[in-house]
Amino acid sequence: MPINVTKPFFDTNILLYLLSADNKKADISENLLATGGTISVQVLNEFVSVARRKLKLSFAEIHQILNSIYPLCSIQSISQTTHEFACHLAERYDFSIYDACIVASALEAECKILYTEDLQHNQRISHLKIKNPFL
Repeated sequence: MPINVTKPFFDTNILLYLLSADNKKADISENLLATGGTISVQVLNEFVSVARRKLKLSFAEIHQILNSIYPLCSIQSISQTTHEFACHLAERYDFSIYDACIVASALEAECKILYTEDLQHNQRISHLKIKNPFL
C-alpha cells in the first residue's frame, strides 16, 4: 500500500545537505523537506552513518535532527520484496544496489519524483522521475 502518492521521495543526500556549509544546497534541501515527502529506513540508516562517521556528530545531535525530519516525512519500510525489486533494478539500469534500493522504495511508495544528485537528472523509471534539485 502506498505511503504518500502526492509527495516526493528524498534520497539521503537531500537530508545531509541540511548540515552543509554550502548555504545554497542547505536552503534548497530545507525548502524541499518543508513541503513534506517520503524517505525510507535505508535513507535514515545512511544519514546516521554519514553523520557519525564523516560529520562526527553525537547521537544527541543526530536524534535532534531526525526528530525534526520525522514529522515532515512518511517512512517507507524495506522488505525482502523491496530488496528483490532493487536487485532487478540494479541489473536492468546498472545502478549500485544502494541506489536501486532507493529507487525501489520510491516506486513502492508510488512517489512521482525522486530528489537525488546521485542518478541521472530527468531519467524516468516507470511513473518515477528523477530530479537533481541542485542543478
